[in-house]
Amino acid sequence: MSIRLDEALTGALRELARVPTLLVALDFDGTVAPEVDSPEKARALPEARDAVLRLAALPATRVALVSGRAIASLEQVSGFGDDVLLVGSNGIELRLDSPDDVLALDAAEQEQLEVLQEVLGEVADAIADVWLEQKPAGFALHTRLASERGARVAHLVALGEASAEVEGLTVREGKNVLEFSVRSTTKGEAIEHLRRYTHADAVFYSGDDVTDEDAFDALRNDDLGLKSGPGRTAAPYRVEGPAEVAAVLAALATFREGDVHEQ
Repeated sequence: MSIRLDEALTGALRELARVPTLLVALDFDGTVAPEVDSPEKARALPEARDAVLRLAALPATRVALVSGRAIASLEQVSGFGDDVLLVGSNGIELRLDSPDDVLALDAAEQEQLEVLQEVLGEVADAIADVWLEQKPAGFALHTRLASERGARVAHLVALGEASAEVEGLTVREGKNVLEFSVRSTTKGEAIEHLRRYTHADAVFYSGDDVTDEDAFDALRNDDLGLKSGPGRTAAPYRVEGPAEVAAVLAALATFREGDVHEQ
């Protein structure tokens, strides 16, 4: 069944498709891939995958995934190939066209990371169905499978203990997850980095989580922000979920393909 897009959104996509150089940046989970209980099983919807590959194949068009996942996890689940740029750990890790952009923690950060692992590990071990995911500069405490009370206790204890033990800690709260990092960056900073790197005249960004709001806040007048799913947002447009995001990406690819052929 085809998905009908809002007329205002369709018009905005037509305008965006005409810019000389376009960056299409996307969150992964909840945006091009449905949310799943086991993160390693997440996969982009076939329609989203096809649209992403169409866009990535166009001249003067770059596609990037901007995720809270570590790069290694993002590479595993996305499967888009080297033509799609990857930003992991909410902007801390980068996989661009060259392997030169890498994460390197200093000795003090490594020490903080060890303390953080001990503190959060104790929380995860003490509460049923709470688990810890290691990331290059921190950890994510997942509570999706825990009871409502267990998740609430895990969040409160983890926040209190981690903040007491590690100075300058960056904490981000997402859907059913708390992310702790010894190095601070945001998806908004990642968007600005990608904008400069790709020399983009405009940016399309879509995401579904609280962390994506930093990216929406970084968008400019000629850019387009698309919220996937419910929740407060700074994005001017919203769709129901990944299936609708896929339809938007397909429409953008179609408009841009037509514009390229006309030039």
